[in-house]
Amino acid sequence: MTETVAYEEVGRIGDVELRRYPKLLLATVTGYGDGGFSLLFNYISGANRPREKIPMTAPVITSEKIPMTTPVVSEGGSISFVLPERYLEQAPPEPEDRQIKLQEVPARDVAVIRFRGYADDATVKQMQAQLLSILQANGIRSLGEPFLMRYNAPITPGFMRRNEVGIAIERRDG
Repeated sequence: MTETVAYEEVGRIGDVELRRYPKLLLATVTGYGDGGFSLLFNYISGANRPREKIPMTAPVITSEKIPMTTPVVSEGGSISFVLPERYLEQAPPEPEDRQIKLQEVPARDVAVIRFRGYADDATVKQMQAQLLSILQANGIRSLGEPFLMRYNAPITPGFMRRNEVGIAIERRDG
């Protein structure tokens, strides 16, 4: 069974869940489109030093760079695998591919809205807009850009898929 990132639910506003996540360690590839998944999958499959297999975790996190005004060129989005919790205490395997960056994400509060089905661009944008609208209407300040969290293997039928759009928010009491 795939390890899922633990979190604490600290509140709820309608369909939006407010969560507190612990510190996480991510393996991230930026700006490589669909090829990023393959690079990360190879990393956890042993393309690392010391050629260690790393268990797959859920969710897989993707984000898109929000384009700025021209002539700025966007380097594309990113895709991240959350590494198992034990690598916060011991050094994780070093990626063989330099495009993979290991980064710690500090503990943070995140607002999340869940949906089923395929996470196509139109659906993700709709869910992002809904999430941001609910936060704004309730006076909750978001930090950074929204991201997509996918919990299922690509072969999972759409009606069985769990997807979430999340965004970091100001820390809440509770």
